[in-house]
Amino acid sequence: MTPQSIDSARLTLILNDLRLPAIKQGWAGFAERADKEGWPAARFLATLAEHEVAERDRRRVERHLVEARLLPGKTIDSFDFDAVPMISKAHIMAICAGDSWINKGANLIMLGGPGGGKSHLASAIGLALIEHGWRVMFARTSDLVQKLQVARRELALEAAISRLDRFHLLILDDLAYVSKDQAETSVLFELISARYERRSTLITANQPFGDWSRVFPDPAMTLAAVDRLVHHSTIFEMNVDSYRRRVAMDRKQKGAGRPPSYATINDIAAVSLRDNHIQT
Repeated sequence: MTPQSIDSARLTLILNDLRLPAIKQGWAGFAERADKEGWPAARFLATLAEHEVAERDRRRVERHLVEARLLPGKTIDSFDFDAVPMISKAHIMAICAGDSWINKGANLIMLGGPGGGKSHLASAIGLALIEHGWRVMFARTSDLVQKLQVARRELALEAAISRLDRFHLLILDDLAYVSKDQAETSVLFELISARYERRSTLITANQPFGDWSRVFPDPAMTLAAVDRLVHHSTIFEMNVDSYRRRVAMDRKQKGAGRPPSYATINDIAAVSLRDNHIQT
């Protein structure tokens, strides 16, 4: 065994102890390049450090995407802003940075009929926020409420709601589909109250606030829930024709076939790269 191989083995052990896996895997290649190009020591060290940071960011985005459970293929680039003229793309891009509202626990509310793009836009905002370093969870409201009901029966509701605190933004999709049941609406109200002014929530709903009594059977609870959500919130009213209905009509007129434009995410490991989205 040569002195060089002994040094390499020691370096591998040291990098393991320091928890620097990217440098452990890539240092030999960078060292060879540095020797060939005559890099100063400072440049070599800086390159190794930048490589480790970039890999940590990539792994973090990958983990956060898995836990977020966003709708596949829903991006800002694939959202048809022309079909929803009351939504400003510049405003949405500012929201996607997150700094000005998530730190304050502010909310987003999207109201409008089915097929207007609420879920698409909510998921796309969630994706952009993850790319900016925030943690997001997307859930159908009825599914999450059922899980919270199970937690309540097991006397673990407070712990279940507390676990959701790790998400800077909780997206509750399709609020209207929660059944008008006292047990369901009470856990939903507790979740809204627990996050109030602490963590941000994005709500999509088919009904205007005046019809939320269909979700919360108690008028006082309805008023209290709306009050907590609209305080420190940005409200988008997306009252447009159904996108799905328009696509169906286009298909009928043009004949069967795939829609002319679509977007997908092909590589979850590279999703933070802007050029990862299929250009249409």
